[in-house]
Amino acid sequence: MPRDRRRDLVTFYAFCRTIDDIADDPERTPTRKQEELAAWKSALTDSRRPPGALEAEVRDLRARHRLAPDLFLEIIRGCESDISPQRFETMEDLRQYTYRVAGAVGLLSLPLFGASPDSRHYAVTLGHALQLTNILRDVGEDLSNDTRIYLPLADLARFQYSPDDLMAHTHDDRFLALMNFEAARAENLLTEAANSLPAADRRALRPAEIMRAIYFRLLDQMRRDRFRVFDRRYRLSPWRKFAILAQKSIC
Repeated sequence: MPRDRRRDLVTFYAFCRTIDDIADDPERTPTRKQEELAAWKSALTDSRRPPGALEAEVRDLRARHRLAPDLFLEIIRGCESDISPQRFETMEDLRQYTYRVAGAVGLLSLPLFGASPDSRHYAVTLGHALQLTNILRDVGEDLSNDTRIYLPLADLARFQYSPDDLMAHTHDDRFLALMNFEAARAENLLTEAANSLPAADRRALRPAEIMRAIYFRLLDQMRRDRFRVFDRRYRLSPWRKFAILAQKSIC
């Protein structure tokens, strides 16, 4: 990518990483986390507040690309909700969360990649798909972090699998049925995203398409391994990622 776009994406990534780290840091108290996230909200909404170095860069980024201020706040709200243990009754409830922590990120990324507003549906749908895949991959890790459960409780009930079963790391046919159900949902979203990508933005959004391909492979890897998410964290090897990168680069 051109150097100026790379620089802007690094700034945006630093913002997202900083907000996420504040919410997930086990060394910070919940009160301190709330205070630091509130300070970020103030830095992005109150022009009278003297910004720090990163805050100033984010303000500049937002102004130059005319990025919607509320999308930055949505990301903060999404991470803020992680301060307390998560429970979502339905997939629609979960989609509000995934929109904030992934869909809003995708929408803000469009102008940074040089894509048009015509790719908004692509960005939001891909965000839902990537975050749902992360949730499936991180089931065990999230349980160890304040017993967070992101899988919709209605889906657990559908397969007669309870939150207590999840916390006990019960890996049986009910669990596999649940995980296959959610993986199919994530794959459908990945496909929907691909089908909605405007031809004019394919080149600009090639990095996002690489991520989409990687996450398809990640879902396949988990399924083939029978979703051993309680005792391992799935990732593709550098060689697999390089192969996907090479394939997308010549498309």
